[in-house]
Amino acid sequence: MKRKVFFLLITAIAAVSLSAQDFGFGFGDDDFGSSAGMNSSLVVSVGGEVSASMTGYIEDFSDGLDHTRLGDIFSGKLNFSAGVSLVEGIINLNLSPSSSPVSIDEAYVRAYFGNLDVTAGLRKLTWGKADSFGPLDVINPLDYSQVFTEMADNVSLMSVKIARPLVSASYRFGDFSKIEGVFVPWFMPHQLPRTGRWAFSQMDMLTNPPIPVTVTEPDTTTLDYAQAGLRFTTTLGSADLGAQYYYGRLAQPSVGFTFSPPSPLPQVGLLYNPYHQLGLDYAQVLFGFNIRAELAANLTGDFDGDDGSVYNPSIAWSLGFDRDLLGVNLNLQVNESLRLFHDKLGSDNFMSGNFDIEGGQSLTATRLTAALSKKFLRDELELRAAAVCGLEDKDFAVMPALIWTKDDLRFALSGGFFAGDSEGQLGQYKDNNFLKISLAYTF
Repeated sequence: MKRKVFFLLITAIAAVSLSAQDFGFGFGDDDFGSSAGMNSSLVVSVGGEVSASMTGYIEDFSDGLDHTRLGDIFSGKLNFSAGVSLVEGIINLNLSPSSSPVSIDEAYVRAYFGNLDVTAGLRKLTWGKADSFGPLDVINPLDYSQVFTEMADNVSLMSVKIARPLVSASYRFGDFSKIEGVFVPWFMPHQLPRTGRWAFSQMDMLTNPPIPVTVTEPDTTTLDYAQAGLRFTTTLGSADLGAQYYYGRLAQPSVGFTFSPPSPLPQVGLLYNPYHQLGLDYAQVLFGFNIRAELAANLTGDFDGDDGSVYNPSIAWSLGFDRDLLGVNLNLQVNESLRLFHDKLGSDNFMSGNFDIEGGQSLTATRLTAALSKKFLRDELELRAAAVCGLEDKDFAVMPALIWTKDDLRFALSGGFFAGDSEGQLGQYKDNNFLKISLAYTF
């Protein structure tokens, strides 16, 4: 069925192209996006990527070839767009030989009304100015099963974002100012693996509870889980400034316990806490440093700090910069979250009767991300090394890469290596050290 849908999509786009040529519409005209009205030319474009990659885990190698898997190897992307001056439609597809050979990455329509743009469909949006996972980038959840394998040889991590059905509008006024609103009709959390190689150790309570329990999950596709936000950006002098408000749900689950007599065993329910976020961001070039900063107040409903099923309110911030030094580019960013009412937390013991989802955790959670890169041979060859360090957990990940690019062809040899406290966010993957080879052609 999916192959049939894909075939019909290609046929429809080809039909649009032929129809446009038959009736004298031009392609590649310079007036796309202008105010030429309904008589402007239709512009259709098709692009994409064909890639092959193999990811091998060092632990599997030591167990023998009968335990070694290299993944699907092939993957691809097809990107389609068609539009006139007033409207455009975009469909981006992911291709894979897995159980879902064709999946939608993004699909949306955008209409232009002078300074007002309106977009509706499946979309990935980036809010804030941080390079990697800033506290203000809250609209799209992440697929944590592929964060590190993507980070190993890619600067952009848009591929690990999950597109959301949404309606957004932005209005530009003045030379550098914009106000943007977004409405997301239902909720999806981060995709946190519960089993397999990249399973979160923090999810053990659900997959391997100390006593038999029933785990329930809410239906998050109703309007009760709708989210909305408003963002304003402007430029003052050489500084780019932004402010935003967002109402939504925390993308990481909490848990609640209920008892149904006469059974003495509890029912465990996943919860997604509602919260309000107030945020500010800033970017400026100072003395050759490209500086970026974000500050967020995440206000949940637990202002007493003693509700174990609700995350405490918190203050989150990030500060980063990049700078070229002697031909080497350094990109550095620190992210930190500070929990409010930390002294009111309960226990991290599932059986204590005073269980708190944040029990036993540190007051702060601080992560340092750094990347060094150097290009050679007329910028065709790049050496890169990225590192992520969790300061409280005393764990880290290092991801070196060798990347060769020639025109639209790209070859990368990369790896990921983890160390530190096995209870930490990064140290829990110390058995997941991997090597990756990829070859990609973009068209």
